Amino acid sequence: MKLFYILIFFLACLSSSLYSQQAETIAVVKDSAVKKQTADTAAKNKQHSPKIAATRSAILPGWGQIYNKKYWKLPIVYGALGVAGGVFVFNIKNYKELKFAYAAKYKASLAPPLRDSADYFNIKPSLLPLSLESLRFNRDQFRRNVDFSVLVFVLLWGLNVVDAAVDAHLKSFDVSPDLSLQIKPGHSDMAGTNGLSLVFHIGK
Repeated sequence: MKLFYILIFFLACLSSSLYSQQAETIAVVKDSAVKKQTADTAAKNKQHSPKIAATRSAILPGWGQIYNKKYWKLPIVYGALGVAGGVFVFNIKNYKELKFAYAAKYKASLAPPLRDSADYFNIKPSLLPLSLESLRFNRDQFRRNVDFSVLVFVLLWGLNVVDAAVDAHLKSFDVSPDLSLQIKPGHSDMAGTNGLSLVFHIGK
C-alpha cells in the first residue's frame, strides 16, 4: 500500500515537472517569435525610408509612389500634373498672342498710315476686331492665369512628394491582427470604488 502511495507521489511530481518544462519551452518559443517579428518589422521599416520616397518624388513625380508600390496612384499623379501643365500652355499661348496683338495695334494707332506694317498684319484674325482696351484687359487676365497655373502645378508637385512620404511612414505602422477587448474588474483610486473596466489591446 505504501508503495502505491509512493508511486502516485512520484507520478505527480514528474507530471508537475514536465508541465513546468513545457510551459517554459512555450514561453521561450513565444518570446523568440515576438523578438523575430519585432526584428523583421524593424528591418523592413529601416529598408523602407520616407526620406527616399520623398526625394524620389521630388526628383520625378510618381517615383516615390513606385517605391511605395502604390502603382495605382501613378495615373492620378500624372493626370493632375498633366492637366495643370495643359492649362499653363493654354494660358501662356493666349498671353503671347494678346501681348503681340496689343503691341502691334498700339504702334499702328500712333500713325494710321503705318497699318501696312508687318506686325499689324501678323495679328491673329480673331483678335483684329478687338479694341486696344479689350486686348490689354485680356492680356492682363491671361498673365494672371499663367501665374496661377504655375502655382497650381508647383502645389500638385509638392502634394505628390507629401503623399509619397506619408505612404512610406504608414509602411511602419503596426497593423497587427492581435486586437482584443477585455472586461476586467478594477479599483479606481480617484473615486475610491471598485468596478469593471474595458481594456483594448492593439498589437503586442
